Amino acid sequence: MLKKRAQKRSEMLEKTAQKASEKGDFFMKIEKTSEGIKVTDISNLSLPETLDCGQCFRWKPDEIGNWRGVVKGVYGKIRQEKDGITFIGADEAEFNEVWLDYFDFNRDYDVLKSDFGANEMLKNACEFAPGIRVLRQEPWEAFITFIISQNNNIARIKGIVERLCAAFGEEIEPGVFAFPTPERLAKEPTESYSKLGCGYRAEYISAAAKEVYEGTLDLESLMSAPLNEARERLLKVHGIGPKVADCVLLYGLGRVERCPADVWMKRVIAALGGEMPPCVTDYAGIAQQFLFHYARNFPEKFVGIKTK
Repeated sequence: MLKKRAQKRSEMLEKTAQKASEKGDFFMKIEKTSEGIKVTDISNLSLPETLDCGQCFRWKPDEIGNWRGVVKGVYGKIRQEKDGITFIGADEAEFNEVWLDYFDFNRDYDVLKSDFGANEMLKNACEFAPGIRVLRQEPWEAFITFIISQNNNIARIKGIVERLCAAFGEEIEPGVFAFPTPERLAKEPTESYSKLGCGYRAEYISAAAKEVYEGTLDLESLMSAPLNEARERLLKVHGIGPKVADCVLLYGLGRVERCPADVWMKRVIAALGGEMPPCVTDYAGIAQQFLFHYARNFPEKFVGIKTK
C-alpha cells in the first residue's frame, strides 16, 4: 500500500513539475543522496521559523542543529542547508508519504507572500519570518494537542505532549514515541491525564478520545465537509471552544481559510481594523501564522490595543 501511494505521489509530482516548467513557474527539486532525500529550489522554508512558531509541539533541535520529531509514526531527522533541506535517512516512499504533505511542499508560498504584501503589517510579518510554512499535521494529533493548548504556554504544552507520548505511545526508537492512538487514550481513566499535568483539560482529552475511538466523530470527513459544518461539529466536542476548533481545522484538517484567534491574533485583528485584509483571500489561516509569530516577537507594537 505504501509503495502504491508513493508511486502515485511521484507521478503527480512529475506532472506538476512539468506543468510548472512549461509555465516558467517555481517548483522544487527532489534528489536522492547518500544521506537521504534533499529538497532544493523551495520557496523560503526555515525549519526554526516553521517548527518553533507555535503551530506544532513535537520538534526539537539537536546538539548539531538538526531538527528531530515524530510524524505519522516516523522519526524524522531534518537538516537545514544553504540550498535546501535534507531529510536524513528518508527514501522516496517516506518522503512522498510523510513529508511532502506535512510541509505543504506543493504550495508556492512566494506567490502567497507577494499577495500578502498588499497590507503593510502583513508585509512586515512576512519579511520578519519569510521561512514560515503552515504544516499539514495529522488530524488526530492536532485534535488532542490543541485541546492541551488551551490557556497554556508553548513550553508547557510541549512538556505535556512529550509526557503523554512517553506514557501511552508506541516506542519506535529508544526513547522516541509515536503519538498515542485514539483507542489507547480512550481506554485510560481521566486521572491518568491529570497525573501528566493536564489539569482541567484531562476530562476534555478523555471525552475527545472516546468520540474518535467509538466512531461518533470522524475527523478526516471534516477535511472535505462544508467549513461551517465542520466547525460546528468540532464545537460539539466537550471542552472545545472556537479557538481550539479553528486550530484543529487549520493545522489538522488543512482548512487554510480558517483563522484561529487567540489573544495575540485578537490584538492583531484589532490593529488591522477589525478584520483580516482582503489580500489574504482564501488563505487567512496561512496569513495568520505570519502575523501570530510577528506579534509574539514584537509585543510592544500591540500594547494598549483594545480587543472585542
